[in-house]
Amino acid sequence: MTNLNSLTHKKKIHFIGIGGISMSGLAEIVHNRGSIVTGSDAKSSHTTCHLEEIGIKVYYGHSAAHITDDIDLVVYTAAIAQDNPELLACQKLNVDTVTRSQFLGLIMKDYKFPICVSGTHGKTTTTSMLSHGLLSAGFDPTITVGGILKAINGNIRIGKSEYFVTEACEYCNSFLDFFPKVGIILNIEADHLDYFKDIDHIRRSFQKFACSIPEDGFLAVNGEIDALDEFLMPIPCKTETFGLTPDFNWYADHIVFDDKACASFDVYYNGSLKGHITLNAPGTHNILNCLSVCAVCHYLGISIDRLNEGLTRFTGADQRFEVKGKVHDITIVDDYAHHPTEIAATLQVAKAYPHNKLYIVFQPHTYTRTKAFLNEFASVLSLVENVIITDIYAAREKNPGDISAEDIVKTIHNLGKTALYISDFDEIANYLLEHAVPHDLIITMGAGNINQVADILLGK
Repeated sequence: MTNLNSLTHKKKIHFIGIGGISMSGLAEIVHNRGSIVTGSDAKSSHTTCHLEEIGIKVYYGHSAAHITDDIDLVVYTAAIAQDNPELLACQKLNVDTVTRSQFLGLIMKDYKFPICVSGTHGKTTTTSMLSHGLLSAGFDPTITVGGILKAINGNIRIGKSEYFVTEACEYCNSFLDFFPKVGIILNIEADHLDYFKDIDHIRRSFQKFACSIPEDGFLAVNGEIDALDEFLMPIPCKTETFGLTPDFNWYADHIVFDDKACASFDVYYNGSLKGHITLNAPGTHNILNCLSVCAVCHYLGISIDRLNEGLTRFTGADQRFEVKGKVHDITIVDDYAHHPTEIAATLQVAKAYPHNKLYIVFQPHTYTRTKAFLNEFASVLSLVENVIITDIYAAREKNPGDISAEDIVKTIHNLGKTALYISDFDEIANYLLEHAVPHDLIITMGAGNINQVADILLGK
């Protein structure tokens, strides 16, 4: 790992794990700037094919031969093991290396207004909302988002202005490598407990992130964060709060939900009406996400009316209560929820969404998270009569052997409720097609590959 102050003179850059949604976007940004970009990934994908189409050389598989002595910098993700042959080759050839988050931070230095969206939940949706607002106002921003945003036909947009918008993930303290001028903190909850010790550790990290915003910068922060006054005390920049009551700088009133659980509401700033918002993304949590965007847009000089114009074209991020289609008049929805709080928010949306019976297919994400929130997962999922739990998606982890999907099922049963464990995706789809009837609602839920069940159901 190398400490760099800028990307000046780094003309040839190699990315290990270039197919990742964030890495691919960063590679495209520096390719567009004129750098010679190469990369490697385990296998071909739609993303790597796109990179090849725009002129980036992509190697499949990892090999020391991919690292040549004319490479100025190598960027790697947290998922890359330290014994990766390309990383070892960097050490042998004395090639500078940085992590993905360090590289993203260096890119931010080239913009006057780097805007970072942080929080345990809601980063992708809020970044997408903010992007729509900036685009509607003609700000021509550069955007990197952790999902596919239809307005930019992907996860990356390269603008020509001084505005840069990105998600700021707290995992492994990645966001502490950033240089924000404007920040959002949507919420602070316990998560990523394979890295963080506890909620206090997480709060301190978010506080350090907020303190990285300079005095002439701006922070929009959820007013309902615990002990907020104490949290904000050392933060040097201007801060404004958002929430659902007049206790906060930015709040919503006269909230009305339509038949798809999407809200319309008046937006108030310090008691003064600033405009009206109509969302096409469902759920109360999206009101809060939107209020944070209202605060940032106001700071940047964008009216709430102009923001609303942009939001009319935003129907939600991919896998955020995404209606995938219907089969036999049964609605199939895919959702990214993988934390108990996120599941509760999704169930709130589902409750307001027209349907008869609700079926949830939940794939836990990581062994650490499943073990840490076993009781919470069981409690929130027990609110649904028809629940199927499938195997834990390991992601970056190895199976420790002391937690399984069946443990969630057992804990639900201990609460006097029912749930099924089914490991095979085809078997899950067959069960649902045998039991669900017209006007029922099926939600595939999780951050792994559970969306494949939705595709099986729809015959894709």
